[in-house]
Amino acid sequence: MRVRDLLAPGAPRLRLLAAEEELDRQVSGVMTTDLQDPGRYLHGGELVLTGMLWRTVPADSERFVRTLAAGGAVALAAGEAEVGPVPADLVEACRRHRMPLLAVPDDIAFGTVTEFIGRQVSADRAADLAALVDRHRLLVSAAGGGGLDAVLDLLGGDLDLDCWVLAPTGAVIAGPADRLSAEDRDQLVRAHLAAQRQRRRPPHRARLAAGSYSLLPAAASAEHEMPLADWMLAVAGDITEWTTKRQQLAENLARLVAAERHRRDEGRRLRRRLADEVLALLRRDADPAEISRTLYASSAMAARYESHEPKSQPEEGSWLVLSAEGTGLAEGTVRAVLEEALGSVGERALVAGTGTGAVVVLSALDSPVPADALRDLLAPLEAGLGSEGRITLGVSAPASEAGGLRGALEEARHARRIAGSRVGRVCVAGPEELASHVLLLAAVPDEVRRAFRSRLLDKVIAYDIEHQADLVRTLEAFLRSDGSWTRCAAQLHVHVNTLRYRIGRIEELTGRDLSRLEDRVDFYLALELA
Repeated sequence: MRVRDLLAPGAPRLRLLAAEEELDRQVSGVMTTDLQDPGRYLHGGELVLTGMLWRTVPADSERFVRTLAAGGAVALAAGEAEVGPVPADLVEACRRHRMPLLAVPDDIAFGTVTEFIGRQVSADRAADLAALVDRHRLLVSAAGGGGLDAVLDLLGGDLDLDCWVLAPTGAVIAGPADRLSAEDRDQLVRAHLAAQRQRRRPPHRARLAAGSYSLLPAAASAEHEMPLADWMLAVAGDITEWTTKRQQLAENLARLVAAERHRRDEGRRLRRRLADEVLALLRRDADPAEISRTLYASSAMAARYESHEPKSQPEEGSWLVLSAEGTGLAEGTVRAVLEEALGSVGERALVAGTGTGAVVVLSALDSPVPADALRDLLAPLEAGLGSEGRITLGVSAPASEAGGLRGALEEARHARRIAGSRVGRVCVAGPEELASHVLLLAAVPDEVRRAFRSRLLDKVIAYDIEHQADLVRTLEAFLRSDGSWTRCAAQLHVHVNTLRYRIGRIEELTGRDLSRLEDRVDFYLALELA
């Protein structure tokens, strides 16, 4: 029911005093209170009934209404039986906060209002449940027609149910992308991946500034679940508080999403075979003409998918190679992760599997993938990798011709080894680093690398583990900022004094002086070797 229904014929005889423009708000329940701060008991959607006993001075009205607005209450009904007419300061406070204010005459009992709202809400829920059977049938027909967007449009239009299908990187597969910010998507996928890694039972719940969300996995195959590559269904609201029928609707939607993902994966089988063929040709150093023909076949397939004419010949000088490796991950995971992560270029990229890793060949002119962009793209996956899981990637420079792909593959592998020498769960290195000091570091014997790193960082890492102090990340940021206190503090979102305390603690633990260039270089190399 809506707030305006309380003013309709047949409703209790209430008077509207403020916020007439907000009468279309939905009422989900009633709360009766005279507490000065009822905020902790509000869940959102309530009409609050009060006898105004909390008011001792006019300023109390502003505080009380502000609390109701922050807690999600949709209207306030003030009873006049105890303290008389509703005071002007309460009316003004409700106007400021756009909170509908209703006066309950002294001859109308709160029980009468509560009973009326209860009957209306129950009737609304009964009508909603009666329609759910039809919704189930419509979901099935929509899935077979316009795809996932048609399903989500149906739910959003008919049931006011906002849903999104998200890739593990936060990319929107389906749903109203403009209604979910990139920051919110990042937080949702991180929460989902962390819950999956901890093997918590779905639905997973996340609370953001914009509200509560329920997260459901949508694995393409129950036998081969890959949380780092599987889609997820995000639903606005906490579905654990819904009725059983409405929960079933969300669960059925998750199954439809999984079925759509499975259908999409089946359509990629031929493209995967072409990718494996290209990798086999590169490994045996095949004739460039043969490699070029296979690349042209993949371009033609992508052109058909994108509904335009393929180019007569594959362009030379337009191919990048990515080499990736996974640690602590199931076979095939990295390949599936990269297929999803590349998103919009997924139908033009050839992603070949190498057991626990993958090799990607893609058009550099159409879709350049700088190392920094790839690192940012994969960052949300860190939440699902756990303490043992890692993904390391190397990116080549563009190949000058099809025959140059063999060299690009070797270049990407060298870059991946550099990425593998770093600290972090997702590490990426690009071709520009092959001409820097890191190429020399990659050749240092492992025992020397470990000893050098241990002498400089072991105490700092141990301190972080014991105190959750974030000193290693602070050290990395300080070096990246060239020792600038203000830039580093801004990057870490901390006060300069906090930064100075952390750097001082690092110097105390290590006996080094970060104002000296020599010590900064040593720390930088130690972090690169990690």
